[in-house]
Amino acid sequence: MKKEKEYNSALKIQEGVSQPPNVNPDMLSSSRWKKRKRYTPDEFTEGILAGNMTILSQAITLVESSLAEHYEMAQAIIGKCLPHSSHSLRIGITGVPGAGKSTFIETFGLHIVGEGRKLAVLAIDPSSEHTGGSILGDKTRMEQLSIHPNAFIRPSPSAGTLGGVARKTREIIILCEAAGFDTIIVETVGVGQSETAVHSMVDFFLLLMLGGAGDELQGIKRGILEMADLIAINKADGSNKLNADAAKTLLGNTLRLFPPKPSEWIPSVMTCSALTDKGIEEIFRIVISYVNITRQSGYFEEHRKKQAVVRMHNTIIDYLKSSFYNKEEVKAMLPGIERQLYDGTITSYNAALILLDKYLKG
Repeated sequence: MKKEKEYNSALKIQEGVSQPPNVNPDMLSSSRWKKRKRYTPDEFTEGILAGNMTILSQAITLVESSLAEHYEMAQAIIGKCLPHSSHSLRIGITGVPGAGKSTFIETFGLHIVGEGRKLAVLAIDPSSEHTGGSILGDKTRMEQLSIHPNAFIRPSPSAGTLGGVARKTREIIILCEAAGFDTIIVETVGVGQSETAVHSMVDFFLLLMLGGAGDELQGIKRGILEMADLIAINKADGSNKLNADAAKTLLGNTLRLFPPKPSEWIPSVMTCSALTDKGIEEIFRIVISYVNITRQSGYFEEHRKKQAVVRMHNTIIDYLKSSFYNKEEVKAMLPGIERQLYDGTITSYNAALILLDKYLKG
């Protein structure tokens, strides 16, 4: 009787079903989960030249990697792709946060692919100073452009480089050109320090600004007006149109104070609205006009040659930095030196000399 009472008790724990495995065993045998094939530099190059976007993306990942073995592989791929590059129009787009860069690039990009061109957008996303991570959400803000068959959007982390320009952007441009993209857009995070780096890797430099937000004076202070080939006052729609027109007049007067550009191109200011598609076609016509004029004068090719020299110096700096921090002797000594700096027992100058001496003497 007692046992029957215990059996009927609601407190008794009934046996349940066995816990299923965390991963479906059928999926483990699927080709989707098989180990990714390791390509040789020749196979990477062949795939890139054939326009294989998966292989292109994998090659860009190698370029962005900080691992020494990936660096050597990436340089081999770049060397093989280099003869097939330099045939695109490179456009740099910058502007302060809130200027509507992503919306502008999507509208502008859709117009470019509508002209029958193939477009690659290299969107540089800011990296956190604390975690080093990036959101990389540019594709979510360019929904229509990201699914267009003639467009390729690649968000890259700035990785803490000056002004948010990814240190490998120049190499990625070479890969995209070899893959058949005839128009490259490089978007910066727009923090006010990356413009010089962008200017050294593109043909045309577009500055996006806002009306009535104080950006006119900020632009003058940062000196980016001197580098801009065109200034576009975005969001010139609705109640903000009057502010945009006023900013256009102010900036147009300001441009007259600057000396002539080496390209002999006279920059202009115009208003546009990426939301309503106003002025987008005109901006592209201005870009094409710039290319035609500078090609005729010889400046276009001369500027490209100077960029190659800059790229060499930047590559040297990048290689030395990577080699320094990846050297085992330096990595072993670095934590102790940093502790001494925290304790105030050594100066930053002397700490740097000690580490450099260890690096050079090994």
